Amino acid sequence: MADSSVVPALRLRALNRQSVRPDGHYVLYWMIAFRRAHWNFALDRAVELARMLDRPLLVLEALNVDYRWASDRLHRFVLDGMADNARAFAGTGVWYYPYVEPAAGAGKGLLERLAADACVVVTDDYPAFFLPHLVRAAAKRLPVRLEAVDANGLVPLRAPGRVFLRAFDFRRFWQRELLLHLAHAPCPDPLRHPLRPFPRLPADIPARWPPAAAALLEGDATLLASLPIDHQVPPVPYSGGAEAGRRVLRKFLAEGLARYNEERNHPDAEATSGLSPYLHFGHLSAHEVLVAVAEQEGWSPARVTDDNSGRRVGWWGMGAAAEAFLDQLVTWRELGFNFCTYRTDYDQYESLPAWARATLAKHACDRRPYVYTLEQFAQAATHDALWNAAQNQLRCEGRVHNYLRMLWGKKILHWSESPHAALAIMIELNNKYAVDGRDPNSYSGIFWVLGRYDRAWGPEREVFGTIRYMSSRATRRKLRVDRFIARWSRQ
Repeated sequence: MADSSVVPALRLRALNRQSVRPDGHYVLYWMIAFRRAHWNFALDRAVELARMLDRPLLVLEALNVDYRWASDRLHRFVLDGMADNARAFAGTGVWYYPYVEPAAGAGKGLLERLAADACVVVTDDYPAFFLPHLVRAAAKRLPVRLEAVDANGLVPLRAPGRVFLRAFDFRRFWQRELLLHLAHAPCPDPLRHPLRPFPRLPADIPARWPPAAAALLEGDATLLASLPIDHQVPPVPYSGGAEAGRRVLRKFLAEGLARYNEERNHPDAEATSGLSPYLHFGHLSAHEVLVAVAEQEGWSPARVTDDNSGRRVGWWGMGAAAEAFLDQLVTWRELGFNFCTYRTDYDQYESLPAWARATLAKHACDRRPYVYTLEQFAQAATHDALWNAAQNQLRCEGRVHNYLRMLWGKKILHWSESPHAALAIMIELNNKYAVDGRDPNSYSGIFWVLGRYDRAWGPEREVFGTIRYMSSRATRRKLRVDRFIARWSRQ
């Protein structure tokens, strides 16, 4: 893949009609989704503008306290990444400004104050959660040009021009187009040549909005406990940030990739990648993951086949395990980003396919074998040992084994008073406890439970209708789960 410092036009959007101001004091990069100093098209764009305008670069990475589901778990993961970024930007000439709100609303006005002295503001173009609303609101207020840059995946969000409702169709699309986009990759190290040094911020800015204490970024539990967020959801037993993400990637390549195709669905095998939280928070780039896999496989674009038929394997010209993993990284991950880009109702029941809504409505009044409340689900207090184990893993570790997450959702549908209630419970539990919740790919998984990206299946069943059915009994027959249940039933 080529290394280019010029961001492709498909990945750039001007969000307002303000002009670039050449007489501004600096270029401002407002980092909100791609929380990394490498392999980042948005940072590439900010660096490019700083060089063009001969101005220093200021990077603002802010963390509010009033976003939905704010907790020790989510905050700690982001703070780990901020600590990594502080180290990554040190010595580059970039002024890195990590800001953590001490109270709701305390950060109000910071972006506008920094933009008042900026030549231009660059930010991240992320299609889900509260971020689209955040950048639209900022675009109306800022007195200078605001550009959004798409660094979400291998395929630019706006390359298709439409939403895909089947994985097969999206796979056929990217098999025709992907090599063109891979020719324009983000820079592995955009700051390898230092920029013009940043002098110093005006004293009024850090006085009113003090940057985060180094102790908070590095893990001080007392400082985290002082923030007005949910302290009932504790940090996960692994670190966030780009450095940790790269360690997870290296371990997967060394120990998991060769087994991925055969063992990824078996919870006892622990053959999944573990990369989803780092991709979600932007600590790792899909480009960096692809390059690491390609290097291990000795791959080059010349090995790509002419088969653009949408088959899951064979296009890359890699081993079966690598191709199975890349189908998850490209097809299934970016399919979710595609839906969120073109459908603002991506998290609403009404976004389900018509056939799914019809069959669920037909069976909405069917007798449920069990009906549990949100609290019972949250505390893993059902009759089913395998489901309880999956929920305990989610509650304690912030993730669920990929295959069991599908079963987890199917049984919530089975044991909730209505499909609408089931959707609300899945979203609440996933977004509260999962480190990779609130992500387009995460919403894909939740809505797949209810029929998105799927088709009708027979025989027609109570509660499910023709929605694909899954049971714990069949899962236990099919997969190795005994060690998983033994481990997580004790929580």
